[in-house]
Amino acid sequence: MAECAVLGCGSWGSALAKALVEAGNGVRLWGHLAEEIDPIRQTGRNEKYLPGVDLPASIAAGTDLDAALAGADAILFVVPSPVMREVAARVAASPALPAAAAWILCAKGLDPKTGRSLCWAVEDEAGPLGARLLVLVGPSHAEEVARQIATAVVLAGAPGGLRECLQREFSSEAFRVYVNDDRIGTELGVALKNVIAVATGIIDGLGGGDNTKGALVSRGLAEMGRYVEAHGGRRETLLGLAGVGDLVTTCFSRHSRNRHVGEQIGRGRSLDAVLAEMVQVAEGVNTVRTLHERAAAGGVDLPITAQVHAILFEGKDAREAVAELMTREPAPEIRKGGRHASRSKA
Repeated sequence: MAECAVLGCGSWGSALAKALVEAGNGVRLWGHLAEEIDPIRQTGRNEKYLPGVDLPASIAAGTDLDAALAGADAILFVVPSPVMREVAARVAASPALPAAAAWILCAKGLDPKTGRSLCWAVEDEAGPLGARLLVLVGPSHAEEVARQIATAVVLAGAPGGLRECLQREFSSEAFRVYVNDDRIGTELGVALKNVIAVATGIIDGLGGGDNTKGALVSRGLAEMGRYVEAHGGRRETLLGLAGVGDLVTTCFSRHSRNRHVGEQIGRGRSLDAVLAEMVQVAEGVNTVRTLHERAAAGGVDLPITAQVHAILFEGKDAREAVAELMTREPAPEIRKGGRHASRSKA
């Protein structure tokens, strides 16, 4: 049994807290707004973000960060990427922070300040964490995890006793945890796939077919691989849960907020209007902007990302963007990685 502090009371934070309790762990759920935490304490439900789901009575929900951290073996960060630095800095400064606690990032995005990974941003605020810094991600829609629909995720980080111990403690009949040691590839994979999910939604909104989406997802995977490899991750990681698994789930699921945003854009609605009516964050929108800037600065060719950026932020017509992708210079499907891949055509 592990004592877990889950920071963030949105849909994924609440569902993850429930799954951890069901695996036999103690859980304290933290949120910074009383108006979001109080209903959970009073009713045992999070109707705003995870409607219709009863949360275990043993979950201690509150707004006191020090109380959430006290005695924790694992701290799970389930907050949006724009506030990850702020929360990490608060945790690092807390007098209640256990010195040996694992820091586990469960968000899927990039640091908007630098364009780098969220793990890098956390260590920029908290200092080196070594094997205590891990990533827990995968194809894991909160709505399904909360209803104990069979789900598999990956816990990525340096091998050793801590990672394997947490793998055992977090796993249950409905929530299976794998491990790998490619934290960079894992974290970047789940962040970049949100961009491809937005693109897939745009195709749906335009009335495109399955052939188009199949091509988009497979070429999107190639695009992700170039970026991951250029930043020190391994392409083969993308064949697992943090790549193909999460990519397929997010691109085709009715639960996907990123696919939903893209679909509405493809139907001709403005980005501002779509985001204004959403209760939860679509990380892909932030990632498109950050990734486009980072790729351009690093010379990594991401044509799908470039077109999605042009549609969302430059007013480009979506049909024109698809046409440009289809008429790019012919290129082989499979190419070797490294510098050649970073300059190649999609």
